[in-house]
Amino acid sequence: MKIIPVTKTNSHIYHNLIQCYEAEFSPITLKKPNASGLFELDTHIGDNVLGFLLMIDNTPAGIAAIECKEAQAYEMCEFYVIPYFRKNGIGMEFAHMIWKNYPGGWEIKQIQGTQHATAFWRKTIKCFIETEYSEECYDDPYWGIVTRQTFTVNQ
Repeated sequence: MKIIPVTKTNSHIYHNLIQCYEAEFSPITLKKPNASGLFELDTHIGDNVLGFLLMIDNTPAGIAAIECKEAQAYEMCEFYVIPYFRKNGIGMEFAHMIWKNYPGGWEIKQIQGTQHATAFWRKTIKCFIETEYSEECYDDPYWGIVTRQTFTVNQ
């Protein structure tokens, strides 16, 4: 397992996988592809948003997009592991590797209707941090009511 930052030379891989992610959640987000068959993205890599590729044996297996809000304050905006690589702890390990490299305050949100994602994040957070984390229903300006977890990763 290797995590690679998204760059100009590999951004096409990220964009291919994010389309799978958007399609998977389209019944919940009610998003449809455009005339070219592509979904519009909610998060764009660049400026204060970092993108990462998860590679397993040189095969693209997932993506993550992290917004750097301020010094040591982050939001996991997008996180996706393709179905072939799920159910074996790879997603959890992917998240843990990212957190180890970015200590500080974290925020993760799940839209309504994604109970499986909320269960994943609860388990993944509890298996990583030693302190308590906070979870609440939050009225997000973009997504509406979401489940939001906040926690701190120490160095």
